[in-house]
Amino acid sequence: MNIEKMLPENIQKLKPYVAGKTIAEVKKEYGLDRISKLASNENRLGCSSYVKDAVLEAIKEIQDYPDPVAGKLRRAIADRNGVNESEVILAAGSESIISILCRTFFKHDENAVTADATFVGFFVQAGVRGIELKKVPVTDNYVFDVDGILNAIDEKTKMVYLANPNNPTGTYLNGDEYRRLVDSIPENVLLIADEAYYEYASEVEDYLPAIDYRKENVIILRTFSKAYGLAGFRIGYAIADEQLITEMLKTKLTFEPTAPAQAAALAAYGDDQFLRDSVKVVKEGRKRLYDFFERNGVKYVKSISNSVMMILETEEEAVDFTQKMLEQGVILRRINAFGLPNCVRITIGTEQEMEHFEESFMNIL
Repeated sequence: MNIEKMLPENIQKLKPYVAGKTIAEVKKEYGLDRISKLASNENRLGCSSYVKDAVLEAIKEIQDYPDPVAGKLRRAIADRNGVNESEVILAAGSESIISILCRTFFKHDENAVTADATFVGFFVQAGVRGIELKKVPVTDNYVFDVDGILNAIDEKTKMVYLANPNNPTGTYLNGDEYRRLVDSIPENVLLIADEAYYEYASEVEDYLPAIDYRKENVIILRTFSKAYGLAGFRIGYAIADEQLITEMLKTKLTFEPTAPAQAAALAAYGDDQFLRDSVKVVKEGRKRLYDFFERNGVKYVKSISNSVMMILETEEEAVDFTQKMLEQGVILRRINAFGLPNCVRITIGTEQEMEHFEESFMNIL
């Protein structure tokens, strides 16, 4: 059987996603006890203490299918953001919502515009559907190029994808540039404002949350995987015009997210103190990392997310650095898949994890 001949050309071109090593894998491979996993932009504090009881309660009814629209959580999200329930959709992570967008709105031979150094999940989901991607280089400061994006839009463009703050760079469009982009995009082109790191950025003075400057063609993505610490539950949501949400519900997998995930997210969403603590750890950790890099002459990009991108001279240096750090139990993320082969992303961890990073870095130096 020739499997390649059975596959569409766009699937043949895709490469499987390569995740970072787990803590268990590194312990086993290198015989280490001290591991700091700073590769995947997870919340290193864990999650709200309220989550466990909520999940155990949900498991009592695990034999039943979950609420397909996650009604309780949907209402909570709508109330907090000042929108109607009909303007909210939940799914198994914001990447699942990206998949929904790709299979709902694209017709044959339409394209999407984004940056060449942004969330690889959008590249993958567009590739699954055979959607042409027009990737615009980021600026010298690693920020989305608004003029470049607008110039790339043509009569076949259906969607513009903007991660703000961006992953993996941690950079963002300020309020003026974001308004200019929203105002300039044709009304028949969807703007996807992916705000996975919104909670870390919301207090930044010139950051403009998409919810505060909405038009009918704007779809806002957010997640419980980052600041709320629920990456393992896979749950995210979108806010958009009711008509758009109605169409997206047609192609969503019926019973996602799961009942335990809905319960976990609802419990986490109500724990404001845990959220404040999470944001505080990241702010302090970023400042500490900046100071460390500056003392040691390391190039980096300032960030408003929960990670910082360091810049090395070559891809070979990035490979060597991440491997040597791994051998000391510090798991980092090379971001060649994001179009930045000479860069490494460091998730902000706890004080102990950042100490481990610094000690290991100095051993290599």
